[in-house]
This record gives sequence, structure tokens and C-alpha cells, in this order.
Amino acid sequence: MKKRHITNKISQIFGGFASKAFSKPIQGFINRKYVKWMGLDMSDFDDPNSYPTLNALFTRKLSKPRDFDSKKSVMISPCDAWVSECGSLENFDALQIKGMSYDVRDFLTEHIESEKHQWIDNGSYVNFYLSPKDYHRYHVPIDMKVTKAIHVPGKLYPVNIGSLEKRLNLFIENERVVLECEHDGKHFFLVLVGALNVGQMVVDFEPAIATNSQTDEMKVYDYSNVELKKGDDLGYFKNGFYYYFNCSKRDARYFSITR
Repeated sequence: MKKRHITNKISQIFGGFASKAFSKPIQGFINRKYVKWMGLDMSDFDDPNSYPTLNALFTRKLSKPRDFDSKKSVMISPCDAWVSECGSLENFDALQIKGMSYDVRDFLTEHIESEKHQWIDNGSYVNFYLSPKDYHRYHVPIDMKVTKAIHVPGKLYPVNIGSLEKRLNLFIENERVVLECEHDGKHFFLVLVGALNVGQMVVDFEPAIATNSQTDEMKVYDYSNVELKKGDDLGYFKNGFYYYFNCSKRDARYFSITR
């Protein structure tokens, strides 16, 4: 087993603090300070004092479901986020940030068969960035089947703009979960990328995925019966994260991103 990177260790320590339930007065104080410090908009959520831990506040659920476009052909945004980059893939290159690209084939790993690369050849991509103040659950963007999940252990470098501008191939170095998806015969990938203090990525339909753990081995999960409905919970990050969505250009005529 390889020695864990300092970013993973820091994230584990912070995760321990965030998961600890302090006495109600102390926890209420921590939660209120966090809301004020991060500038959280709590209008769609429960009172900050009601969350028993900082992680419960961080992974808070909406107090009532949000409306979204129900048309089958429309893909909704999977998360409340800022789009940091989007565009067309050229020779499988996508932009991490302006002027800095990475190879999507490396990003998806060797466990995505080479013949499936045609799905994204000359395709499109969207990078969603969530800051610490954002809602950190992600939802199913369109009715879809999940045919494969790949847990890729890695580092947990920060994914803010400053870090993206300094570190080449940051997305490829960081820990992530790759989801191979299908909608009406069209294929796309959803990739969750961890970050400093946000190393735990929960995928609701696959509890065996344990990120920021002691493993250094990629794990692949194949499915034949995982079908998810648009708008349903897909999972969440425990204590900003980076959310990356990629679809092929041929699929793009079917999809639009809405908020």
C-alpha cells in the first residue's frame, strides 16, 4: 500500500471533525458560524441549528423538491454550480482551465474500452464547480441507465481556479468516480472529482464505493439493471467539489443544461 498523500490525510482529519457531534449549543454555534463565514443561502433548507454535525449541514437536503423541466429530451444541470469550462473535444482534449488541457481518455481510465472512445470523439464537455457555500448533493440529469462505475483512488488537490491554473493534469491526479451512462441509446459519462477536504464521494446506488480510504487499487463495478430517473438523488460530497459532465457531440442535440 502506498503512503497516503498529504491532501488525503488533511481531508481525513477535517472529515473527522466535520462528522463529530458536539453538544447542541456548541454544534449550533459551529453551524451558524459556518453559514455566516461561507455565505450559505439557507432559504431552501432547514434551520442551521437543526443539523447534528457540520457534515450533516454540508450534505443538507432540500426542504422541498425543486421544479425542473420534465421533458424527456431535456437534460437538467446535475448540481447547483458555476460552469468553469465547456466546449467541444478536439482529439480527446478538454480544457481544465483556459490554456491548459488534459486527455479525456486518461481521465476516464483504461477501464473504458478503446472502442467506446468513439462516443466522445469530437464530443462536448461541461465542467461544473461547486464552492464550499453551494448545495453539495447531485441529482440524476436525465432518465438514464448506469452501465459501469469506476472508483479511481488519487490525490485531493484543491480544485479552485488558482489551483487549476498551476497544476497540469489535476483532474487526472485527483481521486474520482467515473460513471458510464446511457440514455435512449446515447452514451455519456458523469465524473465526480474529489478535492481537498471533500474526499468522500457518495454514490447512492453503489454503497461499496469508499473514497479517500486506504486503497490504492482502482475498482470497477459493472451493471445491467441500474436505471435512474431525472431529478432523483444521485449522491453527495462530504465536506466545494468538482463535478465534471461529458457527453458526446452526437448526443448534444438531445440535451440542454438548465438551472
